Amino acid sequence: METQRQKKINALLQQEITALLQGAIRAQGVKNLVLSVSKVSITADLSVAKVYLSIFPHEKAKEILEGIRTNKNVLKHDLAQHLRNDLRKVPNLLFFLDDSLEYIDAIENSLTRKNDPLK
Repeated sequence: METQRQKKINALLQQEITALLQGAIRAQGVKNLVLSVSKVSITADLSVAKVYLSIFPHEKAKEILEGIRTNKNVLKHDLAQHLRNDLRKVPNLLFFLDDSLEYIDAIENSLTRKNDPLK
């Protein structure tokens, strides 16, 4: 069960990480890429935050996720600069792909018999 403090920090981290990542994408001039933070879940001791990213197109998702993971220290530093008045310590960031949209699409295709699993 999440406490009220965890919920507030999750929302704050989600908003700031989204802004930082989208700003970095715009600064590099990358086109045809949609990246959003779908969920942030912080541990009870506020030391680790799991960040779930939704990336479109799906073909580039793993490559972009690896790029974000290699630059997570830079992202954490920038996040600390933005949140220095709100948080004492920025949690360690763990990034994961949110594949819920792909899962929903697969179920929808199965139900409409586009990809009939019985054939």
